[in-house]
Amino acid sequence: MSLPVSRVPDPMTAPSIRWGILGSGMIASAFAYAVRTGTSSTVAAVGSRDLDRARAFAAEHDVATAYGSYAELVAANVDVVYVASPHSEHREHALLALQAGKPILVEKAFTRNAAEAADVIGTAREHGLFSMEAMWSRFLPHYDVVRQLVGDGHLGRVHTVFADHGQLLWPGGPRRLADPALAGGALLDLGIYPVSFAEMVLGEPADLVAVGTLTPQGVDSTTSIVATSRSGAQAVLNATMAAKTPTTAVIAGDQARIEIDGDFYHPNTVRLLSTAGEPIGTWAYDLDSAHFGLRYEAAEVARCLVAGLTESPVLPTDTTLAIMRTLDRVRAHTGVRYPGE
Repeated sequence: MSLPVSRVPDPMTAPSIRWGILGSGMIASAFAYAVRTGTSSTVAAVGSRDLDRARAFAAEHDVATAYGSYAELVAANVDVVYVASPHSEHREHALLALQAGKPILVEKAFTRNAAEAADVIGTAREHGLFSMEAMWSRFLPHYDVVRQLVGDGHLGRVHTVFADHGQLLWPGGPRRLADPALAGGALLDLGIYPVSFAEMVLGEPADLVAVGTLTPQGVDSTTSIVATSRSGAQAVLNATMAAKTPTTAVIAGDQARIEIDGDFYHPNTVRLLSTAGEPIGTWAYDLDSAHFGLRYEAAEVARCLVAGLTESPVLPTDTTLAIMRTLDRVRAHTGVRYPGE
């Protein structure tokens, strides 16, 4: 059996726009690289609280202008602002950009909680400005193949989704992951991937239970979730920053199942198997054209902006709100609370 063809366009065919990047950390650097080398767009400006850091970032990524404040960045001649600061600051910085009249792409998790997300999304709608969560995996070609297989009924009735994401990032990893003030922990940084994947397949859970192991600082090092959909299907999800796990995903129906190897949220191969485990078909990512996957979300933003859209049909803001509500419910079970909430 031939699996569906991905409908995701080549990112190089998206319109060219001018990006402003708010923040100069690791994910900002990865995004700038993806835009510069994997799309026709440009990074026109970068802003940091440290002008020297902004200048070093600009030199590394061939960015024309570096600013030593976020206020200057959002006032610059750019078409859209990518908010790449820590989770704890997403709301503040997204609102700063919106109030300056700039559309926004906000790194996932979109904010610390659903109330902050609703505030940002409501402000964007009030101003008629584009907003989107930078959950880059949702825009990858193999995710589109998965959506088609599930939507066209190739699995029959879906009963279970398994997904995990574990990286060895604590205690020796980035400081922000251990810091409650920066909304650290496994869930918002790593757990967002399996949670978003399960939402794509099953929708917002009708019910869930979760357990977590907390660090001495009070953020989760490991969180496990069982979420039940309105249809009765269950998602079994895990996130940990204390160990490297297989980071695979499975969607099991009563007629067939999908398997995605680790890391499932990266550009990948999709396998369709019978209930007996026999291969039915495979969709393989073209490794000759493989590129860092952030370029796909950047291209989606460019297409939406030029089309005059205020949100992405692939990842609407109502979906982002649903995911944030799920993350809030998980934290209510595990007892993780961030300062200032």
